Amino acid sequence: MNVVYRKVKRPEKDHDAAIFLSDETMAMRREKILKRMKQKGIDQLIIYNDVEHAYNFMYLTGYFTRFEEGLLVLNADKSACLVLGNESLNKASKARIEAKSVLISEFSLPNQPDFSRRPIEESLEEAGILKEGKIGLVGWKLFTSKYDENEAMFDLPSFIVEALRRISNAKLVNATALFIGEDGARTTNSANEIAHYEYGASLASDAMLDAMDHLDIGVRESELGDLLVREGQHTSVVTIAAAGERFIKANMFPTDRKVKTGDTISLTNGYFGGSSSRAGYAVQDESGLFENAADYLEKVVKPYFKAYVTWLETIRIGMEGNELYEAIEEVLPKETYGWKLNPGHLVAEEEWLCSPVYEGSKEILKSGMLLQIDIIPSVKGYGGVSAESTVVLADDKLKEELQKQYPEVYERMCKRRDYIKEELGINLSEDVLPMCSTVAYLRPYLLNKEYALAKE
Repeated sequence: MNVVYRKVKRPEKDHDAAIFLSDETMAMRREKILKRMKQKGIDQLIIYNDVEHAYNFMYLTGYFTRFEEGLLVLNADKSACLVLGNESLNKASKARIEAKSVLISEFSLPNQPDFSRRPIEESLEEAGILKEGKIGLVGWKLFTSKYDENEAMFDLPSFIVEALRRISNAKLVNATALFIGEDGARTTNSANEIAHYEYGASLASDAMLDAMDHLDIGVRESELGDLLVREGQHTSVVTIAAAGERFIKANMFPTDRKVKTGDTISLTNGYFGGSSSRAGYAVQDESGLFENAADYLEKVVKPYFKAYVTWLETIRIGMEGNELYEAIEEVLPKETYGWKLNPGHLVAEEEWLCSPVYEGSKEILKSGMLLQIDIIPSVKGYGGVSAESTVVLADDKLKEELQKQYPEVYERMCKRRDYIKEELGINLSEDVLPMCSTVAYLRPYLLNKEYALAKE
């Protein structure tokens, strides 16, 4: 494969209005979880959420409890109860799942009044916690250790787990795998879900284009950060706009530091549905690089882009995760290029849901999977490189549903495919639909707004 750095037509910004999840989708989600409960012999699920660990809860309720904690108790007979704090109790009626509600003031912010006026155990009993049987606890983390008993590890706060143990003789198991991981309900998406998530993925992408176009010598990190955060949406990742050395005094956020010639640049943003990330140098060409990094394009960028192209041309529905992993390892050996994590992972509300792409993975890639192209080389002496973006795998049936139900979304996806194939020369897998316009668009010398990588 030969890749070149040449003049490339810029992708078009194409973000459009949000599409809501339908009542049918929410009902389907509940049925997917109930089916998996039955398969695992689980009588009751207790699903935890807080602002950082909300999205298994949100998958069924449609919202999360912001600054408070909360539980969704879901029974095998479809009945449900929301256990909420002081400022979330009045949101129970807004949930997308029919459920009664119970107050636990301990789920509220510190020093707020204790309106529940009773021990947590009594409130949990009112919520219908089973005394016998098998209860699945769902936090957010999928434990996959080869050395620990994963089903017996819980990432819910201990005050909740211990209260459950005091009032119930039921067997407690970690049931997060019903939601994420191999065959998890959240790992594949319907046409409605994909159209819903396309809003966030394309919002992140268009904002990234604006930030890249605005980047110049003398521009402040904070100006770039301002362009990366859009429409008041909840971010799924820490917004990064960094020029030069990062993490000074442990700071992770944009500052008033100005971009200088030769600075390494890192830009990242993300919303529900996908993130975008770019890394390179604030130079026009290699003459602006420090002498020890003058061959950055040949040593780092082109090998990375070859791996990126390989990813897009190789991935297909029905392949095992290890096959994709090995394809990237062959083109971009980790021993040489220093990548350590999974070369691709699933995404939803979370920036990283889980990943079927890992060494030895027998997990099958399926239609409806939302994936981030997240390959992170780390070569000593050079700045990073990144063109992380979001795609979805879609078979003919899913494509037909998207085209019929969301013709404008599908048209955008087809135009993005055409751009990748015609402008960038990439023989995109027929199973890939781009969720945003900047998939495969890489400008490593970020002051040069006309040149990018392409396959020859």
